[in-house]
Amino acid sequence: MTKPSLKKTVAIIPSAGMGRRMGSRKKNYLTLLDRPVLAYTLAAFENAASIHSVIIVVPPGDESFCRNEIVSKYGFKKIAAVVAGGDERQDSVKNGIKAAGKGFHIIAVHDGARPLVTPDIIDRTIEAALEHGAAIAAVPVKDTVKESSGGFVRRTVPREALLSVQTPQAFTRETLEAAFKKASEDGFMGTDESSLVERAGFAVRVIEGSYENIKITTPEDLAFAECILKLRLGADK
Repeated sequence: MTKPSLKKTVAIIPSAGMGRRMGSRKKNYLTLLDRPVLAYTLAAFENAASIHSVIIVVPPGDESFCRNEIVSKYGFKKIAAVVAGGDERQDSVKNGIKAAGKGFHIIAVHDGARPLVTPDIIDRTIEAALEHGAAIAAVPVKDTVKESSGGFVRRTVPREALLSVQTPQAFTRETLEAAFKKASEDGFMGTDESSLVERAGFAVRVIEGSYENIKITTPEDLAFAECILKLRLGADK
């Protein structure tokens, strides 16, 4: 396992979205085996040596529920704050950064709905961000990818250089704040933090993620996650 850095790292866990493909249920509170999805996510960060503090961003009004039913109930010690999110993911992450304060060199962002991330992936992403200023976890695309228009295939996209991007994504504070500032000035909304950082002209290092590090988006994802967890639990016996 990566040794803790003398430079502190805070993790922002955006969990403020509504699961529209989950019947508009809050997917991070759904039960995965014996506990909420978000509890598994937080456990990975609790056990990651590189993480010093965690900020959870939840739907407005859910702050007390999250503190009582997840943070306190499962005994997480690294949670520094639970704050309300904004209209968009970008707004929620910005709220998390503001709540973190200025005492951190590295800011990591991870989807609350990716409960199967491991401490090893987290630590390797932080290590790469410390070295390069920005890093993301990703895996090679396995399927053939095609571009379509009007219901017909336009072309087959070479997949050799394509990546399926995951979280965590980690950046130096200066890099991420500069990227958010430029996006705000330009009125740009990105799909992830890396897109903002790339757009601001910074290079982003890629580290190997895991095909198990899925995002819970549909009921099928939840079932898949349960299978992975059962296999992991079996391997631990």
